[in-house]
Amino acid sequence: MSARPRRRRDPADAAPVFAALGDPVRLRLLARLSEHGPLPVVRLAEGTGVTRQAVSKHLATLAGAGLVSGERRGREHVWRLRPRRLDAARRQLDAIESRWDDAIARLQALVEDDA
Repeated sequence: MSARPRRRRDPADAAPVFAALGDPVRLRLLARLSEHGPLPVVRLAEGTGVTRQAVSKHLATLAGAGLVSGERRGREHVWRLRPRRLDAARRQLDAIESRWDDAIARLQALVEDDA
């Protein structure tokens, strides 16, 4: 069986992730899930200063970006972090950083050659 070629990802694929991460409440929710593991909305809302309904809306945004997933457990809705999507966004940032470093190195070489 031959391995499938890896599909090169469009940098714009990470845009929903970065948009979702652009809110301090959503960042705190992700940090809490990262630190404590799966949690119900009631626990996630504790100490945030926003209502459970607002937390649920933030979680829906994070879920839409593929950063979290939720499931019903009895009467509670429990949310968990989906780190693969964060890893994909990190790879996009790493690729941008690498291209930036390459551009700076080329500029430095050009300036030093002219000097």
